[in-house]
Amino acid sequence: MSSTGSSDARVTFDVIIVGAGLSGIGAAHHLQTSCPGKSYAILEGRERLGGTWDLFQYPGIRSDSDMYTLGYSFRPWTNAKAIADGPSILKYIADTAEEGGIDRHIRFGHRVVGASWSSKRAEWTLEVQKSSGELVHLKSKFLFMCGGYYRYEAGYVPDFEGVDRFRGSVVHPQTGDIDYEGKRVVIIGSGATAVTLVPEMAKLAEHVTMLQRSPTYIVSLPAEDKAANWLRERLPPKVAYGITRWKNVLFGAFFFQMSRRRPEKVKEWILQGVRNALGEDFDVDKHFTPRYNPWDQRVCLVPDGDLFKTIKSGRASVVTDHVDTFTETGIKLRSGEELEADVIVTATGLEMQFAGGASLEVDGRPVELSQTMFYKGMMLSDVPNFALSMGYTNASWTLKCDLTCEYVCRLLNHMDDHGADIAVAHRDPAVEEETLLDFTSGYVQRGIGRFPKQGKSWPWKLYQNYFLDRFLVRHAKIADGVLEFSKAHPLSTKSNSVAMRAAPTTE
Repeated sequence: MSSTGSSDARVTFDVIIVGAGLSGIGAAHHLQTSCPGKSYAILEGRERLGGTWDLFQYPGIRSDSDMYTLGYSFRPWTNAKAIADGPSILKYIADTAEEGGIDRHIRFGHRVVGASWSSKRAEWTLEVQKSSGELVHLKSKFLFMCGGYYRYEAGYVPDFEGVDRFRGSVVHPQTGDIDYEGKRVVIIGSGATAVTLVPEMAKLAEHVTMLQRSPTYIVSLPAEDKAANWLRERLPPKVAYGITRWKNVLFGAFFFQMSRRRPEKVKEWILQGVRNALGEDFDVDKHFTPRYNPWDQRVCLVPDGDLFKTIKSGRASVVTDHVDTFTETGIKLRSGEELEADVIVTATGLEMQFAGGASLEVDGRPVELSQTMFYKGMMLSDVPNFALSMGYTNASWTLKCDLTCEYVCRLLNHMDDHGADIAVAHRDPAVEEETLLDFTSGYVQRGIGRFPKQGKSWPWKLYQNYFLDRFLVRHAKIADGVLEFSKAHPLSTKSNSVAMRAAPTTE
């Protein structure tokens, strides 16, 4: 729902949420529940809600973790499938928004291009571009970014030599429809998107080849959680959901910790599963044995071993090699082999983007994101009244997002109780910085240098540990001596921080 430019200029919301995907709808629910007196709006750059689950339309789109942990803590997932398809997840998000009246607060076609904070007024002014091209401004006392971590407009595609010579079609799964029935398909990639595409496209394609530079760890899990379905038949939905959620959280944490402490044992277990699925004659060492340890990159899940079944049936194959050049009829590999194709799908990853690409200013000074540090994994140093919802890399995204939303609500209520207009965590130069994510995945390595840093100690460190975060985020004091509170005030000398480049102030 859109509003006119004149009404936009007059309204100041208590909170503006940016993004109407899984995180944004969850944030709105928490805000309505824990801060019922707060006015808010959700700004969504696209014309529909759902975020990732509406954007991606490629064949077989599904979750890459179980829905009992990817789902919201407050709304049970009642579908029989634990590894769910994209349309089912989109419906789950839309139903959550409709049932809570959250959809009435969404302004579609509103893309935030910039946000400027004024300490004097204790408010954000957002520059928003409507889908019509009109620029409007909205004001908010608190800004909550829930737009994910990657660029929606386009995915990452390497600069392949000779791509213009190829006479077939080249499609990135993030941006285009794929016409593949009866055709020879080469999918470049080995991550979650590629392993999803292969078994689905093989149903209609003449043949599908997954071309990878190096393998990924792939684990088969049942598409349906039998224990969850058994519990749901016998217990109230929320009770059954809660038990299953904790079961899966505990197993996920155990698997991750074992991967860190005994990587060779976990590696052996994963690879034995692949051998059992593909048979001893298949070259698992070449095609499914990564050069890194489990969870140095995200482990891919395949429901009911669908990828392995498709390969074993002969409808799909795996080639581990490097692209030398595209040719008129396919791809020539570094080994000299040529893969003939009618369609080439570049499942080559995402382009990381912070805060939807919006520029940030604090009292007229541009915020240099790479010079900021994450406070409690959700706020930026020296950026007042700002939070960002960012999930885990080693577990379901929503687990951390739910905790972040709870914290933001606690913070807003604390500010009201103590008459504070401003909350800001000033960076301590004595805290040594680290890269935000300790992950070797290509998309992370390409973009992480532009992201904020983390520190080596709490509250600046991201532990990637749900159990620890539950305690630290839920029960630690809001007024912890690091987060500072104040009333709206004229500009102070503290605004000249390491998070900002020197620039003249505008007020």
